[in-house]
Amino acid sequence: MRKKIVAGNWKMNLNLQEGVALAKELNDALTAEKPNCGVIICTPFIHLASVANVINQDVLALGAENCADKEKGAYTGEVSAEMVKSTGAQYVILGHSERRGYYNETPEILKEKVLLALKNDLKVIFCIGESLEEREANKQNEVVKAELEGSVFNLSEEDFRKIVIAYEPIWAIGTGKTATSDQAEEIHAYIRSIIAEKYGEAVADDTTILYGGSCKASNAPELFAKPDIDGGLIGGASLKAADFKGIIDAWK
Repeated sequence: MRKKIVAGNWKMNLNLQEGVALAKELNDALTAEKPNCGVIICTPFIHLASVANVINQDVLALGAENCADKEKGAYTGEVSAEMVKSTGAQYVILGHSERRGYYNETPEILKEKVLLALKNDLKVIFCIGESLEEREANKQNEVVKAELEGSVFNLSEEDFRKIVIAYEPIWAIGTGKTATSDQAEEIHAYIRSIIAEKYGEAVADDTTILYGGSCKASNAPELFAKPDIDGGLIGGASLKAADFKGIIDAWK
């Protein structure tokens, strides 16, 4: 049975004290009322070690928002997968459209990041998704297929099973626009079908595919009801405990 997950991506928000306070609040809420899904928070690098100290990762797992494409060395300002792992984090987000778009992360760079993350025993939340122009040209299927082929379809079946896919239509991130639940389900089903072509039905059935893109408590139940949507990668709505909890509760 594939894992249902709600993951929060804090992005460049919350100072260290605010981040630790939010993590504690979420941890307390989820300890008091056990969630019906896996819950992960992916925080800025500087928060990781402090947050790891105040949460129970059986209740609330911890992840980073990125890692370097090099193992170690003279790369000032970079943070390696090994460093991320050493903080107590279990997950890392790779391939987010903001990293691809603003920081020119190519499929080749992302392939290296994925390999280093897996080598350091991190599970990867790998983001794929199309721009508005690509959606309007009806190219979304070829875009997501190319993104998978470019960075994760080189993996062995054993390693691919450590990947969570997050489908994020770039045109719906932080815009208030959301793919309709039918649009989202259609592309999630397509993504599952190309995973099945590559790795077989059993792996495809076990792969968790999250929806990201203006998902909130009000639309989460309808999205999560779809057979191929296994949860959400949540941006803005993960920065307040009540908002995030509202999405987690969509699995009840």
